[in-house]
Amino acid sequence: MSNHPVKVIAVTGGKGGVGKTNLSVNLGVALAEMRRRVVLMDADLGLANVDLLLGLNAQFNLSDVLSGKRSLQQVMLHGPSGLKVIPASSGVQQMASLSPAEHAGIIHAFSEIADQMDVLIVDTAAGISDTVISFVRAAQEVVVVVCDEPSSITDAYALMKVLNKDHGVTRFRVIANMCRTVAEGQRLFGKLNGVCERFLDASIQYIGAIPFDENLRKAVQARKPVLEFAPRTKASQAIRVVAQKLDQLPVQRNAKGHLEFFFERLLSVSGQN
Repeated sequence: MSNHPVKVIAVTGGKGGVGKTNLSVNLGVALAEMRRRVVLMDADLGLANVDLLLGLNAQFNLSDVLSGKRSLQQVMLHGPSGLKVIPASSGVQQMASLSPAEHAGIIHAFSEIADQMDVLIVDTAAGISDTVISFVRAAQEVVVVVCDEPSSITDAYALMKVLNKDHGVTRFRVIANMCRTVAEGQRLFGKLNGVCERFLDASIQYIGAIPFDENLRKAVQARKPVLEFAPRTKASQAIRVVAQKLDQLPVQRNAKGHLEFFFERLLSVSGQN
C-alpha cells in the first residue's frame, strides 16, 4: 500500500442541472495548471459525460478494470493541462455486489497509481442514491454545488442532512454556481447555511461563486473546458480562485488521506447497502 497522501474531493449537488460536472472538469484543469497531478473520476453512472465535455473518446472504463481486461493506466484518458480522466462505468454500479477478490482488485488498482497523483476529484451523479452517498461519504472533502433555484437549495440540504445524520460527515464546502452577482452567491450560501446551522451538526464553508457566463455554454458546445476555451473570462478566473482554495486545504496525513482508504471505505459502505 502507498503512503503517498492523496486529496480526495467529491463534487456533488443534490440535484441535476447545477453545473456540477462542468465545474468538476474545470476545477480539475485549474488544479492541473497549478502543477498538481490530478485524476478526475466520472462517477455519474447514469449520464456519464466527463469525456464528452473534454472532447475525449473513451474506449474502455472502470468495468474493464473490474473484469481484469484492462489496467487502470490503460483506461485512463489524457485531458488538457495533464488532467487524467477515469471514464464512468456501469461496473461501478455493481460495487454493492462485488466479490472480496474484486474489492481487493479495485483497491490494489488504485493503490498502484496513488504515487502518480496528488488529487482525485470524484464527480458524482445527481440525487441522493446509495451510490452517490457511498462516494461522497468516503471522500476526504465534500464540495456541494448550488445554484439560485429553490429545488437546488432544498436538494443540497437533503443530501447534507443524510450525510451528516446517517453517515457522520461534519464538514462541507459550498460553491454557488451560475451567479448573476457576487451578492447572489453570498445570499445563496446564507440560505443554505441558515438551515444547516439550525438542524445539522456540521461546519459549512463557502469557497466562492462562479458567475453566469455565456462562454461556459459555448465551451460545452466546443467540447472544451472553459479554462481552455476562454481562459480570461470571468468564469475561468473565478474557477481558478476556487481551485486555489481547494489546493490550500490540508491533506490529512493519517489513513484518511490515502487513496486506498477511500476505496476501502467506499466498498465497505456499498457492501452494506
